[in-house]
Amino acid sequence: MLPRREVFPHVIEINYQARQRLGCCVYLVFNDQNEWLLIDIGYEDTVSEIIEMIRQMDFPLANCKYLIATHADVDHIQGLSRAKELLPAAQVVAHPSAARLLEVGDRISTYAEISAQGISIDMPACQVDLEVNEGDVIDLGGDIKLEVWHTPGHTDGQLAFRFGDLLFSGDNIYRDGCVGHIDAHHGSDIPDFIKSLERIRDCDAKWLLPSHGPIFRNKKELLQATIDRLDTYLHMADFGTCAIDWPLQDQWDEELLKGFDPKTAE
Repeated sequence: MLPRREVFPHVIEINYQARQRLGCCVYLVFNDQNEWLLIDIGYEDTVSEIIEMIRQMDFPLANCKYLIATHADVDHIQGLSRAKELLPAAQVVAHPSAARLLEVGDRISTYAEISAQGISIDMPACQVDLEVNEGDVIDLGGDIKLEVWHTPGHTDGQLAFRFGDLLFSGDNIYRDGCVGHIDAHHGSDIPDFIKSLERIRDCDAKWLLPSHGPIFRNKKELLQATIDRLDTYLHMADFGTCAIDWPLQDQWDEELLKGFDPKTAE
């Protein structure tokens, strides 16, 4: 039997458990009756390895109650269909926006297909058994309850989950202050992203458990620096239709009326 390497009581992160990076962070949350759930699963090619590791930690596979998707990006959910085959008693859980993509195996919106970059991988469809949204509670039994937060911005269907002093924070924020990628085609929304980050900044969770990279403390200064950076994105052409304006265009309108003078031009 493998020893359980809990990062916090009742919480195991599979990459930490394996002592190597297998993909996105996969969190196993369990109660005193050995009932458990997974938050995200990652790519299909690591599912069997992850499930075998869980079995070797003496978690009965029949006791998996939920397979939760933080959002519908391929690197988080490609393996859900395979996981459901191996864990048939588990309910697949997602936000309604993510559920629509999962159930049709949408290759474009999940980033399984990005032709311009030569990316083309399978995105197996998967039936969602339970749709959750802001204010819902995922009850594992005992004292293990996850409060559902809807934290849009990176995607419309991005969820976070509060568990005591912990917040499973998805792709909202990473330890280096980076955030999940912002792309209009992906449905990203910078004003929503800022609101979600402000909510995380102002909450009293002590630890953030992200979907990529190390676990880290919830530091207001880190969140604020990221919020300030995203606020500049609102006014930059770099972010296309995700931006709300481009001040240079207003300046250009004024200069068109004046005419161009190379002596005074910047």
